[in-house]
Amino acid sequence: MTKKEEPPASQVPRAVRVASLLSEGEDLSGDDQGDEDEDDYAYERVPNGDWHTSSLSSSLPSSLLTPELPPHPMDGLPVGPTPTPLVIKAGWLDKNPPQGSYIYQKRWVRLDANHLRYFDSNKDAYSKRFVPVACISRVAAIGDQKFEVITNNRTFAFRAESDAERKEWMQALQQAVAEQRARARVSSAYPLGVQGSEPHDHAGSLELRGFKNKLYVAVVGDKVELYKNLEEYRLGIGITFIDMSVGNVKEAADRRSFDLTTPYRIFSFSAESELEKEQWLEAMQGAIAEALSTSEVAERIWAMAPNRFCADCGAAQPDWASINLCVVICKRCAGEHRGLGAGISKVRSLKMDRKVWTETLIELFLQLGNAAGNHFWAANVPPSEALQPNSSPSARRCHLEAKYREGKYRRYHPLFGNQEELDKALCAAVTTSDLAETQALLGCGAGVNCFSGDPKAPTPLALAEQAGQTLQMEFLRNNRTTEAPRLDSVRPLEKHYSVILPTVSHSSFVYKTASAGKLLQDRRAREEFSRRWCVLSDGVLSYYENERAVTPNGEIRASEIVCLAVPTPDTHGFEHTFEVYTEGERLYLFGLETAEQAREWIKCIAKAFVPPLAEDLLARDFERLGRLPYKAGLSLQRAQEGWFALTGSELYAVFPEGPCEEPLQLRKLQELSVQGDSENQVLVLVERRRTLYIQGERRLDFMGWLGAIQKAAASSGDTLSEQQLGDSDIPVIVYRCVDYITQYGLTSEGIYRKCGQTSKTLRLLESLRLDARSVRLKEGEQHVDDVSSALKRFLRDLPDGLFTRVQRLAWLEASEIEDEEEKVSRYRELLARLPPVNRATVKALISHLYCVQCFSDTNQMNTHNLAIVFGPTLFQTDGQDYKAGRVVEDLISHYVVVFSVDEEELRKQREEVTAIVKMRVAGTASGTQHAGDFICTVYLEEKKAEAEQHVKIPASMTAEELTLEILDRRNVGIREKDYWTCFEVNEREEAERPLHFAEKVLPILHGLGTDSYLVVKKHQSMEAMLLYLASHVGETKHGMMKFREDRSLLGLGLPTGGFHDRYFILNSSCLRLYKEVRSQRPWSGAPETSHRPEKEWPVRSLKVYLGVKKKLRPPTCWGFTVIHETEKHEKQQWYLCCETQMELREWLATFLFVQHDGLVWPSEPSRVSRAAPEVRLGSISLIPLRGSENEMRRSVAAFSADPLSLLRNV
Repeated sequence: MTKKEEPPASQVPRAVRVASLLSEGEDLSGDDQGDEDEDDYAYERVPNGDWHTSSLSSSLPSSLLTPELPPHPMDGLPVGPTPTPLVIKAGWLDKNPPQGSYIYQKRWVRLDANHLRYFDSNKDAYSKRFVPVACISRVAAIGDQKFEVITNNRTFAFRAESDAERKEWMQALQQAVAEQRARARVSSAYPLGVQGSEPHDHAGSLELRGFKNKLYVAVVGDKVELYKNLEEYRLGIGITFIDMSVGNVKEAADRRSFDLTTPYRIFSFSAESELEKEQWLEAMQGAIAEALSTSEVAERIWAMAPNRFCADCGAAQPDWASINLCVVICKRCAGEHRGLGAGISKVRSLKMDRKVWTETLIELFLQLGNAAGNHFWAANVPPSEALQPNSSPSARRCHLEAKYREGKYRRYHPLFGNQEELDKALCAAVTTSDLAETQALLGCGAGVNCFSGDPKAPTPLALAEQAGQTLQMEFLRNNRTTEAPRLDSVRPLEKHYSVILPTVSHSSFVYKTASAGKLLQDRRAREEFSRRWCVLSDGVLSYYENERAVTPNGEIRASEIVCLAVPTPDTHGFEHTFEVYTEGERLYLFGLETAEQAREWIKCIAKAFVPPLAEDLLARDFERLGRLPYKAGLSLQRAQEGWFALTGSELYAVFPEGPCEEPLQLRKLQELSVQGDSENQVLVLVERRRTLYIQGERRLDFMGWLGAIQKAAASSGDTLSEQQLGDSDIPVIVYRCVDYITQYGLTSEGIYRKCGQTSKTLRLLESLRLDARSVRLKEGEQHVDDVSSALKRFLRDLPDGLFTRVQRLAWLEASEIEDEEEKVSRYRELLARLPPVNRATVKALISHLYCVQCFSDTNQMNTHNLAIVFGPTLFQTDGQDYKAGRVVEDLISHYVVVFSVDEEELRKQREEVTAIVKMRVAGTASGTQHAGDFICTVYLEEKKAEAEQHVKIPASMTAEELTLEILDRRNVGIREKDYWTCFEVNEREEAERPLHFAEKVLPILHGLGTDSYLVVKKHQSMEAMLLYLASHVGETKHGMMKFREDRSLLGLGLPTGGFHDRYFILNSSCLRLYKEVRSQRPWSGAPETSHRPEKEWPVRSLKVYLGVKKKLRPPTCWGFTVIHETEKHEKQQWYLCCETQMELREWLATFLFVQHDGLVWPSEPSRVSRAAPEVRLGSISLIPLRGSENEMRRSVAAFSADPLSLLRNV
């Protein structure tokens, strides 16, 4: 046989190059098959504009041409985003064409540790063909300068320029194959040969613009791989792969198309349907996220051998984890773990959730991890029920339900079934380093929040903290909301409410858009909606191409729906739309032609996913309905799932235990804030006497709820009733302005008569109207005249006016009544007819003007002048009608009678004015004109020079605000269960009083003597007090205590007498002292006392100080001092001693509870650093409270004799 003559390489014509992945002579079906026949396929040329050519470096560094050093055996395990492998060898080679002809094609060939690839040019980013090194069985020489690369199914022939070059290529290939096989033997990640057996995240056929035939595309990790067909995908021999670290995906104009863009090419794909396109987009976006992630955490956790394989199916290199179960899992199992719900498994990525992985959590996974996890959770898995890496999603779901929700395969603890003993064992285990024991106890039902029996450390978490067991603390925190496994458990929805939802059926044509993974910020045009036949049946919402289609385009299970939202009409292209949010973080938008159709669908879907427990919510015309994890009350350790409905500005809530609560009035919230980081956000809603924490477990629907609640809590219009309101139905915008002027403008000359700058006034008013609750007015930033002008403009611009259009004329006519009593009576009658918000606002405004005219000698604004300003403003007249001013003047002059101001309310108002007057007079009398606020020295933890802080105290500052400011100045962080409190310390009495968090500081400062001061420190007894109140029923306390009264002889202040047993009863109104206990009532357990108490004091007038003077020789060290101030400002003082510290805490807790209507401690003190307030009371002269008490008294002697004289002259 004669050898066929071959032309020299220099005479081989170059193949005609087209701007595609394939050149002429190569097609998508049989490239590189040697002499085998191929099917003929005609392919269209791709327009040049569709592909972007990028100039890569034309020369490679010499370092890349040297063979890579043999890797460590563990390097065979891929970690993190696939690193770009070093090039072992690269250069030009002639490649044998598909038909084996003599027309050689010159190719740039590149070999690295994983692939042999060839390109049209050394500047191309994407190959024409790649062959995994793991697929190569051998490399052989076949003649002059030629060699073959042989795989199990294909042979690739190449020709080098010389025999020496051929030898180099063959050696490099043989070494790469040998190293690949060595790595494969060490790692069980892949079977020997095809590395392409790595499971894909998503795969299927797609059309690629420029090719008539579909390509087979696979998303694998952080890459997108292109193959000619399914067969070649199975062989692992592909066209090219795209590194998604430089990729981006976006939807194209065609509903089924999308573009994968890179700096070098644009790949335009088309799917079979919209649903399929959505799946591809989701998979490719996941690949991008993985490509941009970091593998540092994964590498550290994989240092333990069991953590290198999925705890559930055994797949290699799992890059997800359940942080409460402490197991490392693969991506496929992670998806099913999410389906279990956060109450069973909290799933986080090892590579993307960087903030989650603290050093403590990483160490916890190294201590427990898959070894300990499977030792407990998978102790009894039958081989027939074990998962494999290639198990189907349904098989995974069933297995994980049995493993973690039911605990079917767990190793039972010897104490299983005995709850009391389990809890005791857990409390003992958390004080040791035995994490596996803690895991077993919790997995068998021990209560993570059980009571330990120790008031100082009442929970296992507190015990672990006390013992310094940081890993135990981390494990307990991650399991605070974990549900214990139950063999009889069912789906989460059924389990929560112990009912099966009724079957709801409905069907019709509905318009829908493609599902989204984020909130819809932009308007969706009508053209973006597709008409679909939708069927709701058996708890599944399915949508079809048309009513005759058999296979649905997609479906939504009712059990997966977490929220149903109804946007306002005309939000999108269809007038009536609704949104469905699912557990898988997807949002589905539906549109209908008529309101009736929309209402019917919304009603049916709501009935399908809302349990009977919350069916009352369905009767409301809600804007948003769904379930959310929440915390409330004093039980803040464990989150529960509740049902919520947003209707207008009201948020209705139904909790698993207990009746439907009163709705939260969102416009009346005292606080609306978002706390935590971006990964663990919590929405805090504070209303009077209750606080609700809504957790952002699912980011998509949480952000929807957050935006809707914030919008509902904001002002929705120009009328008073549409504003944000305070506790007394006073608009926050009015309260903010009035409070600011009360503090800083009462002595400002011409207040309300002078106008502020128009631009500043309008800017301030706009921000107040947008969200007055979040606006903090500060002196230096806003001038009092700007604030006063904003308030007047707001009142003048009210559409209906403050006195309403209907009643305006009646008010003006009433001012002409000559008889004063009859006129005042008429005013009272008209006031009662006003809407509640208008009535409250009128009272608040007139009360404020009443205070302003008290300072008319300084501000030149007496009652008449204020009436001239506010008459036309409030009645919205042109100033010509004198009767408007007369009404305002009458209301100010007869303020107490018209508004039925009682003595207590007037006293509080006078005290506030008195404080301001004292400061003004003190500054004038001393001859000093200090610019600043009332200054006080406050100490941190103890009284010493280095711990003192000089603080400006505005009239509105509370004890909580002062505490936070001191901590902020010293950069002291507030940890969980740190009860920082401001104390009033009386050195002479050797006693201290913890200030209530809402108590105003300024009045306390005026009463401090030279031997008293304020100190901020931790309240060591507060936690025990809160636990007592949480378990105590009722508002009363009674019991025996040692009692001693402070009786002074001849006014010399010398106490007499000793301590005696007395019986005390404390209730919501008074404290009663009985001399003796007569008998015991056997049926009630309460002692029977004499009917008439020996002494009785109103409870709200008492001040309770911890401690008793040592010179009184108290019988126990658990005593407190009680001071009562009479109406004549006379002080009575006595001392009480308890038998135990716990008894003392119980009495103190009850005192606080009844004095402050149950608000003993704020549910969640603000963690936000508080800026030092720049506060100034107009031009009042202020002095620091650091001089002697006598000096301060002498400087205001005239005023101190009759502090309310100024008010009496009004």
